[in-house]
Amino acid sequence: MSELLRTIFFEKHQALSGTLVEFGGWEMPIQYPDGIIKEHMDCRQRAGIFDVSHMGRLIFKGRGTLAFLQHVLTNNAAALDLFESQYTLIQNEAGGAIDDAYLYRFKADEYLLVVNASNRKKDVAHFKRHLKDFPEVTMVDQTFETAMISLQGPASKVIIKKLITRGNLPEPARNHLATVHMGSARVNLARTGYTGEPLGFELFVENSQALDIWDRLLEEGAAPIGLGARDTLRLEAGLPLYGHELGQDHEKNEIPLFASKLSKFAVSFSPLKKAFIGRQALLSQYQAFKAIVNRQFDAITALPRMVMPIAVTGKGIAREGYRVFKNDCHVGYITSGTMVPFQEAAGSGLDSRFEETPKRRAVALALIDSNLIEGDVLEIEIRKKRCDAVVVPYHMSSEAPPFVRAIPHDRLGQESPIPAQKDIPHQAKTLVKKALSNHNWRQQECINLIPSEMSQSWLSRLLSISDPVNRYAEHKEIKAFSGENVFYYQGTAFIEEIENRLNQEFQTFLGCTAVESRVISGQMANTACFSALVDFLNRADRKSEQRRIGKILNNHIIKGGHLSAQPMGALRDFVARDPKTEKPAVVNFPVLKDNPYKIDIAACEEIIKTHQPELAILGKSMILHKEPVAQIRQLVDAYAPSCVILYDMAHVLGLYGPHFQEPLKEGAHLVTGSTHKTFFGTQRGVIAANFTQEDPRYDLWEAIKRRTFPGSVSNHHLGTMTGLLFSAYEM
Repeated sequence: MSELLRTIFFEKHQALSGTLVEFGGWEMPIQYPDGIIKEHMDCRQRAGIFDVSHMGRLIFKGRGTLAFLQHVLTNNAAALDLFESQYTLIQNEAGGAIDDAYLYRFKADEYLLVVNASNRKKDVAHFKRHLKDFPEVTMVDQTFETAMISLQGPASKVIIKKLITRGNLPEPARNHLATVHMGSARVNLARTGYTGEPLGFELFVENSQALDIWDRLLEEGAAPIGLGARDTLRLEAGLPLYGHELGQDHEKNEIPLFASKLSKFAVSFSPLKKAFIGRQALLSQYQAFKAIVNRQFDAITALPRMVMPIAVTGKGIAREGYRVFKNDCHVGYITSGTMVPFQEAAGSGLDSRFEETPKRRAVALALIDSNLIEGDVLEIEIRKKRCDAVVVPYHMSSEAPPFVRAIPHDRLGQESPIPAQKDIPHQAKTLVKKALSNHNWRQQECINLIPSEMSQSWLSRLLSISDPVNRYAEHKEIKAFSGENVFYYQGTAFIEEIENRLNQEFQTFLGCTAVESRVISGQMANTACFSALVDFLNRADRKSEQRRIGKILNNHIIKGGHLSAQPMGALRDFVARDPKTEKPAVVNFPVLKDNPYKIDIAACEEIIKTHQPELAILGKSMILHKEPVAQIRQLVDAYAPSCVILYDMAHVLGLYGPHFQEPLKEGAHLVTGSTHKTFFGTQRGVIAANFTQEDPRYDLWEAIKRRTFPGSVSNHHLGTMTGLLFSAYEM
């Protein structure tokens, strides 16, 4: 047996009394004196520091590097901008895993690939065989010249910030990178990790600087974590491990890559990848994966088994290799299993609090027949006895940072019982009493601090519940009647007058020529505009599949942007996919380094010139400065003249005017807003523009009216429209 390798931190592990074992050819700490359970909880509750320097670190650079990576890796390396990373796999022609890996782009002209320690030599040999076809690409193994530290857990951000003396943390989203200085050390910093923690970082640093950083992280409160707890953490998070969920199964068959659900994020069939290794086999797996998702199990020969989380409900611990049964039929094997600690949460929702004493539960991952689904009851053969288990969607969730929250199997799918019907008159009286009590509390006994709420005046409220509340007054401009508004019902003269006067008030208030006031929220106003822009872009072609909006420039939600202007919000159904990144075609406004809430105009020029956006969305929910409408309009006119500028004034509509900002005068094409925030009216929305019939974009305004009615509303809430007119008089 060859001599075991040691990382730069070996003596640190000895000084911490770590239990050292062989792992992947390295002598590494499996645990420290406090034990695996304590280390697991240290990471989940505070922060843990891991020596992961045993993992292979390969640098690729030179002409043709991107083409090489596209050929030998499953993911789309072309999607990586500078200071971004991605999970990927090293695949064979059969669609199996040689290894899984992480690809980082800290420099424009080179890529860092991190591979598993036990596979490093195999991976290097594999790459060397394929580098023959890419003679200008060089591969440098930096495993022994650099160190790699992982800092994971809810306190990791606080700790890492204390060490940074120059530079900033990576953008606050997973897979983002940065280069910073910690004293004299230059550190490549990544928001990545292998624990499932929502907050975590991995640090790449020269060996000569690594020991000092390790010591400082410990001094700031990070607990040392060994490989044992690293495995329980990744298992609880449902993350695959090569040799268990990837590689060969217990029957010596190749495990298809798509057996791991993470592969849907790690495998790309982008045309930019061309004919990469294993493409056809992976495509067959992908088709089978889609069939499985749709529960069509008759065409899944390429993917006979899937890796699924298993919760052990009986007494026992599932271990690797144990057989799994369903109705006495053998359906697969446990690939990873153990007992993990967790904190029970008492209470519900945001009011829940972790209990002090951790509990334990048996969890596992299993490679089982693909026709099994969440909730299926299974049995695991443990020491010749059968133990009950169940297929679950996950063991934990990181959806509520900074903490991971365990999801025990008995907490999944809980439904509230339907209450027995009681005395209805009594319930009616109780409802009225509670409503009055809540009204008095909110109006007189508490301080309301939610910025998107506003209390209307008494008369505005009274008018909001008076007739025509609950009536209908749909109307549409009919060309056959010279464009007159034709109402579909009789008895609507009053609300027609109300709507006309309300539009006139907004025209005066906003200094515009056109207003659409039938939308009943600011979000609906934005959605109607997005839908109308899609309609406008496709006005010359009504037969083909309607294309979505190409590139969109917006404020990122973390930098104050509105939810409705994000791909996760109202934009979702209207924005195209960027063929390069395979993500929504949204580009965020650049911000100043010393002020993330202020747009960097100088940097906008190149972005607008390069991306040619079709829509630019200004306005924020966290708005501390005026938006640079005039400057953006100048850049748009110069480099993307077809771009539409929309200013979403939801939170600041009531401030419209010379004392704050007048976007339509400054160059915005559209303004949307909520009428119940700084504009103290009823809960509705509004769309405004300065289009005239001679304007080339007037068809867009026509589309906005169509996408409001009948596209968005039928009954446009006539009571609150009446109350809003009174509020407009008050404003």
